[in-house]
Amino acid sequence: MSPTSHHLPPRIKRIWGYSTLGSFLFGLVATGLLYWAQIGWHWPGWLVVVSAVITLVEPIVEAGLIPYRYRFTRYQITPVAVEIQSGMVFKKRLAIPIARVQDVTLKAGPLLQWQKLTQVTVATAATSHTIEGLELATAEQLREHIMQLAQEARHD
Repeated sequence: MSPTSHHLPPRIKRIWGYSTLGSFLFGLVATGLLYWAQIGWHWPGWLVVVSAVITLVEPIVEAGLIPYRYRFTRYQITPVAVEIQSGMVFKKRLAIPIARVQDVTLKAGPLLQWQKLTQVTVATAATSHTIEGLELATAEQLREHIMQLAQEARHD
C-alpha cells in the first residue's frame, strides 16, 4: 500500500483484547463441560486435557499478537479501489473495485460502541469485506466518499 494508507484507531487494540478475554472465558466453559462429561459419562480424559491446553495457549498467543495485528492492518481508498491489508506472516492485500461496490454499511456491537468505534462493511454483488473499527465520524465520511466514487464509476 502507498504511504497514504490509514491505520485503524489505537483503541481497536482494546477491543481485540476483550475479544481475546471472551475466547478465554468460552474455553473455560467448554473445558468445564468436558470435565463434567468425563466425570458423569466417562468420556476420555484426554479431551479435557486438550481443551485446557487450548484454553490457556490460544488467548496468550492471540493477545501477544495484537500489536503486530495492529501494525499490519490498514486500509486505503483510491479512485479505483478500496484496498484493505491485513496479516503479518500470511499477508492479505485486497482490492475491491469501486465500480463493483453496491453498499457500504456501518455497524457496531456493544464493545465498539463503548469505544466509540464502528465497522465499515463494503459489499459487492459477490461478497463483502470489513474494515474492523474506525472512529464514527471517519467511518461516515468514508461511507459517503466510497458511495460517491461508486456512483461516479457507474456513470462512466
